[in-house]
Amino acid sequence: MHDDSATDAQHTDQSADATADRAADGDATATDPPTDDDQFTVTPYDVAGTVDYDRLLEQFGADRLTDEQVARFPDHPMLRRRVFYAGRDVDRYLDAAEAGETHSIVTGIGPSGPMHLGHVLVFYLAKRLQETTGAHVYVPLSDDEKFYAKDLSFSEIEAATRSNLRDLLAVGFDPERTRIVVDRLDADALYPQAARVAADITQSTVDATYGDPENVGLSFYPAMQATHLLLPQLVHGRHPTLVPIAVDQDPHVRVCRDVAAKERFDVDKPGALLGKFLPALDGPGKMSSSSDAPAIELTDDHETVRAKIMEHAHSGGRVDIDDHREHGGDPSVDVAYQYLKTFFEPDDDAVERLAARYRSGDLLSGELKEIAAERIGEFLADHRERREALGELATELEPYRLTDEERARLRPSVFA
Repeated sequence: MHDDSATDAQHTDQSADATADRAADGDATATDPPTDDDQFTVTPYDVAGTVDYDRLLEQFGADRLTDEQVARFPDHPMLRRRVFYAGRDVDRYLDAAEAGETHSIVTGIGPSGPMHLGHVLVFYLAKRLQETTGAHVYVPLSDDEKFYAKDLSFSEIEAATRSNLRDLLAVGFDPERTRIVVDRLDADALYPQAARVAADITQSTVDATYGDPENVGLSFYPAMQATHLLLPQLVHGRHPTLVPIAVDQDPHVRVCRDVAAKERFDVDKPGALLGKFLPALDGPGKMSSSSDAPAIELTDDHETVRAKIMEHAHSGGRVDIDDHREHGGDPSVDVAYQYLKTFFEPDDDAVERLAARYRSGDLLSGELKEIAAERIGEFLADHRERREALGELATELEPYRLTDEERARLRPSVFA
């Protein structure tokens, strides 16, 4: 899964057979047409407006995480604070993790430019799950889809891929339990499986779920995306897989679950862990490189981070200082506070104190921005130090590549 794939599933019908399969297990796609009251858009192509996450659960048919489920996960602020707030088949994954049985995570990125904060946090969550429970982590990079969907040359996509790979390596995954694949680079292993999957995704399902594809590449890409999500099971055998993603990427999981339900595939339906968006600096949609406000990139130094936040971060405070002191601000719409609450202030009590001080008027918007800039700057300094310590990319990446034995399981046995 990745940050901005080409799909639109918020208000579309599925083919009759796919809808019937999903209705049986709560995977039905929303079919209600948009109304005049719709004030937000959530598709993998476009996120805009103030997102109603409760309404999305109704439309996507997912289940809200319970307190018990959150307590069973390794401790992490994005789970405690319900940044990741819903899912599918979460209990099966947790049961396997607690029993020490094989379990895996799949989460990836479409390389179209430098990685920013909105991209990387899910990878740090995946790392936390891996180091605590021993999960296998598979990270696909969909360089093919970016060529189909964006006005980018392959040379531009390759440059983005190299940059993204360095950031992924800097996260610090366990190479023994992590595989990083790039669609075109690993086509020998991925395409044979995508060819099998493609036979069970009808064109009517593609059209209904992803809109009218602009080219045949986008028509075929859902088969490759489903292969990504099934890859750990195709390598390690049938087991629970969890896909932590932002809610706009959920259509990919639903299509893959339809495929996995077919009897000829010896796999389980992948589960999902659905997350809210890290807002753009100018709020309220998700952080994006295409936003009017600049994204905070992973290579930004402390001063660059501070300048971006001080100039562009949407404030929940009052325009006049005296008015703010008297009436206070609104942390729920303040981007600096939302960044701290999402991830960058690990202490829950400290987060609540900041909110209380802001509401009371004791804490000014500029002061809150300074705190956020400091925390984010520290995080990025650590990440950047690990990134800059990496050597030649091919050498650093080698331990994370599919092994010869793993590739043999994925390739056709024509000469066997």
